Amino acid sequence: MAITAAMVKELREKTGAGMMDCQRALTEAGGDLEEAVKILRKKGLSAAAKKAGRVAKDGLVVVAVTPERDRAGMVELNCETDFVARTEQYQAFARSLAEQVAAEQIGDVETMKAAAYAADPGHTVAEAVASQIATIGENIVLSRVLAMRAESGEVLASYTHMGGKIGVLVKFTAGADEDVMKDVAMHIAAAEPRFLAPADVPEAVLAEEREIARAQVPPGKPEQVVAKIVEGKVAKFFEQACLLEQPFVKNPDQKVKDMLAARGGARVLAFARFRLGEGGGA
Repeated sequence: MAITAAMVKELREKTGAGMMDCQRALTEAGGDLEEAVKILRKKGLSAAAKKAGRVAKDGLVVVAVTPERDRAGMVELNCETDFVARTEQYQAFARSLAEQVAAEQIGDVETMKAAAYAADPGHTVAEAVASQIATIGENIVLSRVLAMRAESGEVLASYTHMGGKIGVLVKFTAGADEDVMKDVAMHIAAAEPRFLAPADVPEAVLAEEREIARAQVPPGKPEQVVAKIVEGKVAKFFEQACLLEQPFVKNPDQKVKDMLAARGGARVLAFARFRLGEGGGA
């Protein structure tokens, strides 16, 4: 069967592979487009394996929220260079993964890799990543995924910063003001809280902070003085580590919890923050 330019163009659009690779695959497949796709995928997986050992520390954090704002997904997808991270192909692929995490509420990387890729259900997400490696030419690693769901009476908000270097998801009580939700999400991006409130700090973390604080007290102080100093240092730790106790970035004289109370009383129920590179890459 004669291989036409239109057939090559269609295969290129479908797979992203090079012109000569498409020509050869179509010839090998006798002009069968789907068979040619399979041939390219097989070769792509082989090509991807050669790149899999290369370091992938750049990339994107992408957030997706459903139109109803009841489900959200966040992924960290790493590549080798910022140049690739800024391409439309890479960004579209990362968005598709975040949208799938949101829609299917997939909460861990291995489950996501094994899932059928929503944009091409005949293949797994792991196979889709390998195909991207083959066509883009850099190692690509899905480092982290996170799903968040809002129940009745709750709403989700999101924020991305620095062109995808930081991503934030926040769950609020329903009726929260849009500007308040945006301000809180931006605050989380900037202030890096670890916990929502003091009650959410694990006891082991508190014990360690108290131990460190006690070790910093000069010897010879009465125990009641030591205890007061230690609790003061723990309170300072809460201001640094807990979202609701942090000074609000837009008005450091006001804590986040006081800002929320002053602007309608919406409550933050949960949050998540990804910073590019913290997921490990490869």
